[in-house]
Amino acid sequence: MIDGRVSAHIQPAGVPETLTTERIMHLLPHRYPMLLLDRLESMVTNESAVGIKNVTINEPFFNGHFPGHPVMPGVLIVEAMAQTAAALVMYSLGIEHQDTLVYFMSISEARFRIPVMPGDTLYLHVEKRQQRGMVWRFYGQAIVSGKIVAEAMYTAQISSKNPVTTPV
Repeated sequence: MIDGRVSAHIQPAGVPETLTTERIMHLLPHRYPMLLLDRLESMVTNESAVGIKNVTINEPFFNGHFPGHPVMPGVLIVEAMAQTAAALVMYSLGIEHQDTLVYFMSISEARFRIPVMPGDTLYLHVEKRQQRGMVWRFYGQAIVSGKIVAEAMYTAQISSKNPVTTPV
């Protein structure tokens, strides 16, 4: 839900499309410990999706952030929102990650409202705001127990892993 609206689903008859971690790994090059998505739900091709991240005490960043009071770093919450959007883009375009990467271009209007702790489930709502060619702009909200814990606008570009070079 973004801006108080519930997204429609891309599947016929209102059946939501859900992608497991295995399918997400075909779309994104990220692997543990940097793959921050467990599932992708409620996808509307080229428009929106909800990523799910189950936050556990076993996350490697909790060892140092912060000892005795584990809090998920805000930058990783934004990264999880970006991975949700990147997986949606790759899925929408029918591209797998072998020859393509999605790179951050900008992050703006990031706000962190409530700390995310072990045991929380992050619902990463992302919505496309603009697309020009292979550049996409998204608005994302991270929600835990129905409350917005973080939000941001971000832009990313889809690029080839092996750019074509011209001879000199």
